[in-house]
Amino acid sequence: MNALLNPDTLSLPQPRLCPPSGEWRPLLARPAGLSQNLDREVREVFAALEARGEAALLEFCRRWDGCEAVPLEVPAPVIDQAIARVPEALRQAIDQAAENITRYHQAQNRPATPVETQPGVTCWRESRPIERVGLYAPGGEVPLISSVLMTGIPARLAGCREVLLCTPPAPDGWPAPAMLYAARKAGISRVFRVGGAQAIAAMTLGVGMPAVYKLFGPGSARVDKAKALASAYGVALDLPAGPSELALISDGTMPPSWAAADLLAQAEHGVDSQVIALSWSGEWLREVAAALAQQLETLPRAAIARQALQSARLLQTRDEAEAFAFVNAYAPEHLLLGMADARSRIGLVQQAGAVFLGAWSPESAGDYATGSNHCLPTGGAARAWSGLSLADFQRQLSVQELDPAGLAGLRSAIVSLARAEGLEAHARAVELRFEASEQGKS
Repeated sequence: MNALLNPDTLSLPQPRLCPPSGEWRPLLARPAGLSQNLDREVREVFAALEARGEAALLEFCRRWDGCEAVPLEVPAPVIDQAIARVPEALRQAIDQAAENITRYHQAQNRPATPVETQPGVTCWRESRPIERVGLYAPGGEVPLISSVLMTGIPARLAGCREVLLCTPPAPDGWPAPAMLYAARKAGISRVFRVGGAQAIAAMTLGVGMPAVYKLFGPGSARVDKAKALASAYGVALDLPAGPSELALISDGTMPPSWAAADLLAQAEHGVDSQVIALSWSGEWLREVAAALAQQLETLPRAAIARQALQSARLLQTRDEAEAFAFVNAYAPEHLLLGMADARSRIGLVQQAGAVFLGAWSPESAGDYATGSNHCLPTGGAARAWSGLSLADFQRQLSVQELDPAGLAGLRSAIVSLARAEGLEAHARAVELRFEASEQGKS
């Protein structure tokens, strides 16, 4: 992980003119934050767990989680005691967020729709839950309570039989009480006090816990690298999720202080986060820059945010069209349209993980409580990936049913195509079904 730089040597981003599209490539680049040794470190974790099993896992827990994680699984009485310590106001906040997340994802559970592609031929898709899934939620210094809800609730609604959660312990050796309350609220089956690459390796290899079929959840660069390696072991992944990012477009009507707060909300995630603001109003961008400097003075995670802002952009575009063209090329994780009548501009957005319409729709709302899933593709992956949904926790079965007349109607096409491909057995599998009836007629 990157070490924090001296804040006194860091300058804040200043507005600049957006260059022609042919010169955008450096501006579209994400911060380079991965250690050159990261791949080797993660491979060593997997190799150690393969060779020495749970003994190696416990060693990594002591080294990186600072915890003698015996037992690995959090016992039910510990969860009960932790939940009792969660303040009532925080319980209510978790409950409200959980209700909205449930409502949003429940609406995605639609029944199968059979389609008769031609008379006597019917096709449809049926959903089946992925039986065992593994969730990861960052803990420790910044326990992401919301990530527990965003992955656990759709897993429950999808019908996943076993849902495992790995999360690093707090200083007392157990996950933060609010994390455990969120896990119970989401219906997560089992919780393990394991963090980092060792958690991903353990869920992949089945060390100290059952091996899972698919992994979900955000994490550090080490966790992301471990998830990528897990795919080589045949474990499915949710989506490419790296450092947080936000792009913001404004026509100058959004209060600059609000825009600065939204940018800092992403910058405080980590030193490799990235934020971009675009407007065709140079004056508005200058006011945003001033607001950033002012708000940083009282931000608890100012040192982290300042370093993240070294990769920030404040770009003055020639017009609205250029701003949207840049954002579509960037494909941000989050896109906030701080504009009057923002909803009318949604058709201009082609590539983004999640879109927030209007100045009253801060990205923080989506992070926690609107109900929409905050597990989103980063690093430009929004060009081809979507945020998590109920379908990510399910498999789809393709089903087809033919009656004799239906197969007869397809007979010529199937046989012709099979023989054109040189696959005679395919053709005979159809022809044989008609031979008895045809011989009876002769």
